[in-house]
Amino acid sequence: MAISASMVKELREKTGVGMMDCKKALAEVDGDLEAAVDWLRTKGLAKAAKKASRVAAEGLVGVASKGNKAAVIELNSETDFVARNDAFQSLVRNIAALALEGEGSVEATLFAAYPETGRTVEAEITESIAKIGENISLRRTASLSVEKGVVASYVHNSIAEGIGKIGVLVALESEGDADKLEAFGRQVAMHIAAVNPLAVNSDELDQDIVERERAVYTEQAKESGKPDNIVEKMVEGRIQKYYKEVVLLSQVFVIDGENTVEKAAELAAKDVGAPVKIVAFEQFVLGDGIEKEEEDFAAEVAAVAGN
Repeated sequence: MAISASMVKELREKTGVGMMDCKKALAEVDGDLEAAVDWLRTKGLAKAAKKASRVAAEGLVGVASKGNKAAVIELNSETDFVARNDAFQSLVRNIAALALEGEGSVEATLFAAYPETGRTVEAEITESIAKIGENISLRRTASLSVEKGVVASYVHNSIAEGIGKIGVLVALESEGDADKLEAFGRQVAMHIAAVNPLAVNSDELDQDIVERERAVYTEQAKESGKPDNIVEKMVEGRIQKYYKEVVLLSQVFVIDGENTVEKAAELAAKDVGAPVKIVAFEQFVLGDGIEKEEEDFAAEVAAVAGN
């Protein structure tokens, strides 16, 4: 029997198991949905799927780089304890390496062949959920590359080579000395981890955010009772100050505490032997934006006691 995409989708929604495993299950039982659920249960995969409903906000960020290309991933688990497991750390390293080899998207990475298992990354994660006993999910991936230059990386709060709590990639274009460019790029990555810029330059900022800031500054300035032309200048001054806070090139470089990052790149060019342009960056902070479930211990005890 031909297994349609809609059948796979329905089984996935019913069990939470990965698409490849759902397709295999349906093929094994000639498309019978309920039998496919039972088949997945016998393989321990449906059990793993139940765990997939639990919030995974811990885990690790991993980076992999090679010359002018680098990738960063976030692999989540439910507890920090699992993140310190050697098997989990190996999973992070291997997935980061696969994200580097491929196009870098979550979807492409999940369907990549996991080394030495004959499984996809998605299937390997499901296997790990069953073995480790916690929900594990590949939350996001990103990659950067340049034609001439380097993509430098930095991992903050690292617990081993290339894995930790914060991962940063910085793409720099230059025809200068690669080793010196790499060293400067790492410094910029460290700066990003410390200061959390929103964009490389003001043109790349989300204009909706800028306009919201402008609206707030305008209302505050109007309360001063000053003429409109003065209010306009006050608002523009606040906007320029905002840029210095959130735009990478306009921020004071934490490494020297004096120059802007843009000026630091100009100074680095003298050492590198050619102009240096910071073109892009990616920063993954573990668990950023995930709403963690607050555990009420007293309520849990009361529930167990039947109150």
